Amino acid sequence: MTSASISVSLLTAVDASSHVHLIVGSNPLAAARCTKSLQVGAKPLLIAPETADLHYALQRRIENGEVKWLRKAFEDEDVLRLGRDEINCVVDAVFVTSGPRDPLSTHISQLCRRNRIPVNVADAPSLCTFSLLSTHTDGPLQIGVTTNGRGCKLSSRIRREIVSTLPPQLGAACSRLGTIRRGIQEEDHHSHLAFSGAGDLDEEESVDQSSTFNKLVTEADLDAAKNRRMRWLSQICEYWPLRRLANITDADVEAVMRSYTANPASASTSSPLNHIPNPSSPNAKKGRIILAGSGPGHPDLLTRATHKAMLSADLILADKLVPSGVLDLIPRRTPVHIARKFPGNADQAQEELLSMALAGVKAGKTVLRLKQGDPYLYGRGGEEYEFFRKEGYEKDICVLPGITSALSAPMFATIPATQRGISDQVLICTGTGRKGKPAAPPESVATRTVVFLMALHRIAALVADLTTWDSPDAKVILPADEAEPEKEVIDKTRKLWPLSTPCAVIERASCPDQRVIRTTLEFVARAVESEGSRPPGLLVVGKACEALVKGDAGRKWVVEEGFRGVGFEEFVGMGVEELVVGESEGGEEGKVDA
Repeated sequence: MTSASISVSLLTAVDASSHVHLIVGSNPLAAARCTKSLQVGAKPLLIAPETADLHYALQRRIENGEVKWLRKAFEDEDVLRLGRDEINCVVDAVFVTSGPRDPLSTHISQLCRRNRIPVNVADAPSLCTFSLLSTHTDGPLQIGVTTNGRGCKLSSRIRREIVSTLPPQLGAACSRLGTIRRGIQEEDHHSHLAFSGAGDLDEEESVDQSSTFNKLVTEADLDAAKNRRMRWLSQICEYWPLRRLANITDADVEAVMRSYTANPASASTSSPLNHIPNPSSPNAKKGRIILAGSGPGHPDLLTRATHKAMLSADLILADKLVPSGVLDLIPRRTPVHIARKFPGNADQAQEELLSMALAGVKAGKTVLRLKQGDPYLYGRGGEEYEFFRKEGYEKDICVLPGITSALSAPMFATIPATQRGISDQVLICTGTGRKGKPAAPPESVATRTVVFLMALHRIAALVADLTTWDSPDAKVILPADEAEPEKEVIDKTRKLWPLSTPCAVIERASCPDQRVIRTTLEFVARAVESEGSRPPGLLVVGKACEALVKGDAGRKWVVEEGFRGVGFEEFVGMGVEELVVGESEGGEEGKVDA
């Protein structure tokens, strides 16, 4: 049986507060079911005869009044008359603990199915309409694992393994991040009430209105500020390492709430960098700026030079797409700021980073601008170099290369950028030009491999640019001369790409959740829409996409999940710090300067 033919469950989270759970049986499992019901706020009703031998945990809960014991045998009417009044006394769920061999188990299962009542029968997946996951609970955080009846012990083992990789106190971090979200929503709510001129609010309702409310602010301004703050919160959840998220404090929550104003760049004015010693003092250390690439994602693909810079920097300003596995290598003592870049805010976020970096350098700090991939390949590295040179720090700039995903991601997807007889040239393009405008599409060359970065958000338009002349984005501008003004024309001399051209979408290359979608230009937009987005990602176009791995002729696209490692089994799962330690233990020749 293939994995595609195995029926899987629809995993959901149910608010069971005040629900009535009918639990049939008196064994240890019945005690566990009662405990679980109480944990989720439900009301367990135990059905077992007066003569039943109750488990001691059940007996204690009954004596404490936590569980109500109906001292009788099960009757069919029980599922329809013991529930809540608001749902016509139908019980919310039934748990049968006697197992599949008891004829009563099959009977209750069939009864519940007829009446559309959720039922769970111990050790009998075929008699259940729902199952309980092996769960880990830490405050509001819950993690559940199921093998869909193939092995509860295995699911418990997998759950323990997953939980063991998580930092402690992650549940508390979830609570604090929830506080930020609620705070943003409450402030936005009051701001909109104030904007709408809700003068009929009574005094109690208007107490928490912001004192900075300005009638000149438009509703569009409020919506924009709300979207910026919510996007920033989303970026914290998506891009901060879990270790740092787990250590978030109430003070951090307050700082985020205070710092993120309608103009994100102004948040840098409250940075701790404004409180460091005056760089003009005699004892001030000279600052320096390091522009470094973090590689495609896997921490083992960092260069040694970049790792040393991470260990020695006084301040690290990281792009939002630098993976958590890399950020986890940063010492806890080092302040880290993650770029607040999202559509419509990229320029302001870049200005904020440059402002913070400049303040740090002026204060004598070693500032590391940590970028994804390589700093000079669509990473604004050249622009940042120019910025610091104009500020007088040309001799204090160090640029460290990084492995670019433009060449490594295809390799991890078994796509050779060049292959004798198939591809003799590689073109690296951006799918999005300056200010979000589309870039000029490259023409088709049979022996060319094209890698498009920053293109998946406009994949349909990009395919239209490549395969047609009529796409609005594919027009060219003829320069003005004395005879005619500047004008846009359609360039029909450009050779178009056939729709049958092989291509591949590669997302989160070298990360554990790497995904590759193999298809053709005809179906790639539909494939991305169907499978969803998993940024960062890129598009590879050309015959090289099928040089080593052929597509499935019977399918429009094929999806491959997971990263198979860097090729050295003994290194897989190790971070850079472990590799350095391992080398140092090798004797005099293995010493490294860390």
